[in-house]
Amino acid sequence: MKPATSRSHPWVVACLLVLAALPPAGCTSPLLLTSSDAKDVKTLAELTPEASGDGVLLVKDVSVPWGLNYITLEGVGLVTGLAKTGSDPPPSPQRSALIADMQTYEVKNPNMVLASAETSLVLVRCFLPPGVKKGDRFDVEVRIPSKSETTSLRGGWLMRARLRETAILENAMHTGHVEGLAEGRVLIDAVFDSNTDKVRETRGRLMGNGVALTSRPIGLVVQSEQHSIRTSSQAGAAINARFHTYDRGIRRGVATPKRDNFIELEVHPRYKHNLVRYVRIVQNIAVIESPSDRLRRLEQLERKLLEPATSATAALQLEAVGKEAIRILKKGLASGDPEVRFYAAEALAYLDEATAADTLAKTARTLPAFRWHAIAALSAMDHVGAYDALAGLFHVPSSETRYAAFRALRAKNPLDPLVRGQSFGDQFTVHTLDTTGPTMIHLSRSRSPEIVLFGQDLELRPPAFLYAGKNILLKEAGDGRIKVSRFVAGEADRQQFCTTKLEDVIRTIVQIGGSYDEVAECLQEAKRKEYLEPRVVVDALPRVNREYRRGNGDPSEETPSEEDARQVASPLPDMFRDRSAGDDDNWDVGDRDSRRKPDVEPATVNSDSGGFFGRMKGWFQPGQDDGGKTAE
Repeated sequence: MKPATSRSHPWVVACLLVLAALPPAGCTSPLLLTSSDAKDVKTLAELTPEASGDGVLLVKDVSVPWGLNYITLEGVGLVTGLAKTGSDPPPSPQRSALIADMQTYEVKNPNMVLASAETSLVLVRCFLPPGVKKGDRFDVEVRIPSKSETTSLRGGWLMRARLRETAILENAMHTGHVEGLAEGRVLIDAVFDSNTDKVRETRGRLMGNGVALTSRPIGLVVQSEQHSIRTSSQAGAAINARFHTYDRGIRRGVATPKRDNFIELEVHPRYKHNLVRYVRIVQNIAVIESPSDRLRRLEQLERKLLEPATSATAALQLEAVGKEAIRILKKGLASGDPEVRFYAAEALAYLDEATAADTLAKTARTLPAFRWHAIAALSAMDHVGAYDALAGLFHVPSSETRYAAFRALRAKNPLDPLVRGQSFGDQFTVHTLDTTGPTMIHLSRSRSPEIVLFGQDLELRPPAFLYAGKNILLKEAGDGRIKVSRFVAGEADRQQFCTTKLEDVIRTIVQIGGSYDEVAECLQEAKRKEYLEPRVVVDALPRVNREYRRGNGDPSEETPSEEDARQVASPLPDMFRDRSAGDDDNWDVGDRDSRRKPDVEPATVNSDSGGFFGRMKGWFQPGQDDGGKTAE
């Protein structure tokens, strides 16, 4: 036994020396990794950061985003309360599915319910957004199937419908677990369309009446050639050094390495309305960087920031650095180029620097291509200067600028007296804003039913004959009064008098049984018949893919040349998205052509960009350092 002990002694000493030489890496020590993991650690250490162009390894060099797509949920539902415009659905898989669903709610004799002319089977669809939390609300679309005899969904109420993800696998339809519920009043598309298209009577939406039953995390997938516990831990530690949140007063990082190839991200509160930008910033955080490398990179980024062709990329990387980069970004505010000033101000806003507010407000007023991004950046700031800048945009002539500023302030604080408004019959809200700009009425058809009145004491000229929907009539009653009457078959007629003040007219319509869609139709019809002086605008949402024409400072209606036409390098903020707008009309259950569209348009990438992961990384590159076009 003694010789064995003497022979083992040098081996034990050597092991202890090796352990003493290793850095304290905890559970990420290479001694705890598999042979393949150890190879990946070596790969990470030997990676050259030329891909980033600044001599440093960034998170985007070792990972790609995950979970930023919208998931389509679908189902069948029953709309009730129709004015004899429904129909008995023919035999179909949708009818069978609806009957089975009704039986789970213990509906007696479901076939008799379906046979009523006051009900209709409908197809239901919604888009579950990335980062959604259980209990969050979203818009829901409804429409009748292609062979339905239903003539209108006007005034209908969608009974509770279960929504699932559906996929076609091996020529068979498969459905997942219930991930959402939808229930509420149907607002038909015909309300906001002046033509007589009968199809729009049979499709509509429920604003904010979808409820998520699940949460969707977002994160980063470590690329296969680098994934290891050490890589995941190092990237997570770098992200947590830049971003943190508080849970019951305890500070904690936003990144949680779950596996050797996946890092889950919690959304930082400042970016809750702009998830794509948040991931872009995370992707530009340095994984490993010495203080000397940091100083050298900041000097390079300062030069790039002041060049319009590279300012977008530089601003993102400077924002990823954090407070240390504020002094450089402030230099961008003094640039003579509006593009440089915008990207610098946008990054400063997400760092909550008050100096960004004035530049962003001016950008929102004068540069339509950057307008929505500037307003979203202002909404992310906690400084009072940003609040004043948004409130000041209520007075500009542009309808979309004014409504964007209103929506941004509502997103900051829905209980703010300036934008809180008042509820009308628990159906919708009316917000009256005191502005010096042109009077305007804004009607919403997404997120939540609301009417925004830009200007106080707006009035409706007493009409000779004005319909609000199909059952409510407004007529002049003399002495500056208006008689509002409601006629419904099988019910007693109702009538009430009001003044010509617009808020009083809206309140009276609701009091005699009117709803949001009838008020919306009344206002639009009054404008067409010149009983209203203010403009009436519906969902003043942005036109996507606007181009900034360099040298002009403003987009042109003409087609810009390849040299000076640039797309905005910032992603469209989530608070201004409407996934339903402009979507394909043919979305019967089983049609998957428009499923899982990317959240941002992929940037142009070369054929040698690294396959699938390379293409995904391209979606988050704000621009090219060689002066080419930027891409969203």
